[in-house]
Amino acid sequence: MPAGLREWIAYAEGEVSLREPMRLRERLDVLDRLELHAESSGDAELLMRAEALRANFEEINRGLYAALRQDIRDGKNALAPWIDALEVAPEGDGYDDRDDLVSGVLGLDEPDDVAPLPPEMVFYQPTPARHIFELIRRAGLSEHEVVMDLGSGLGIVPMLVAMTTAARAIGVEREQAYVDAAQRCAQSLGVGRVAFECGDAREADFSKATLFYLYTPFTGEVMRSVLGAIRREAAHRPVRVASFGPCTKVIAAESWLRADGKVSTESLALFQSA
Repeated sequence: MPAGLREWIAYAEGEVSLREPMRLRERLDVLDRLELHAESSGDAELLMRAEALRANFEEINRGLYAALRQDIRDGKNALAPWIDALEVAPEGDGYDDRDDLVSGVLGLDEPDDVAPLPPEMVFYQPTPARHIFELIRRAGLSEHEVVMDLGSGLGIVPMLVAMTTAARAIGVEREQAYVDAAQRCAQSLGVGRVAFECGDAREADFSKATLFYLYTPFTGEVMRSVLGAIRREAAHRPVRVASFGPCTKVIAAESWLRADGKVSTESLALFQSA
């Protein structure tokens, strides 16, 4: 691997394949390395070359995102290559190049005017994209299924489900500003089979869903109430629950659910009603 700024610049300038649109991960890695080394460099000539590379790579990335957005509007499963690239189940709550990809494609405008959270509600944090892709890959969603994201925030999970599978998706979110942003994004991209509802998850219509997704959106009595509502649905029909983060421990303790694979707070967990 290149050792310093000069070596990284020489590598990036000479490696023609880095200009290929699908080499996003490698370009982002080079951009990070250039930024890291440039912070300690006082060489004006090197910094100018690094800036030229940054501008070139970012322009290529913008072109990739624009092309993918158009493919989505045309009804294509434009994000399939990134889902298919998952060779093993990812772990951890950090973000990576797939989050840059999703952010660049969706172009969501996160609102500033968000209301204070009531007790037991957890501050919104997007699910890392690789875990959403893992959910899509493992769940095998058909046109007969409806995924309900409880505490959907900006609606990233429902939109990616609707973009890449035949299933329908619903985001339930108590913050109206997030719901409005998600609706604008879905409309801009022409994403069908997705809807966003503003309201308390405890009051949602659970009869619509076949798979429920939770990224620890709430705790305590709220979580117990929501799981109780899902359990009542499971008494009449099969349902699945997918989770990520600390709430997985709570869900795994439910006797009416059985895990499909490994259960960990560091990776996506999938459960089926017993």
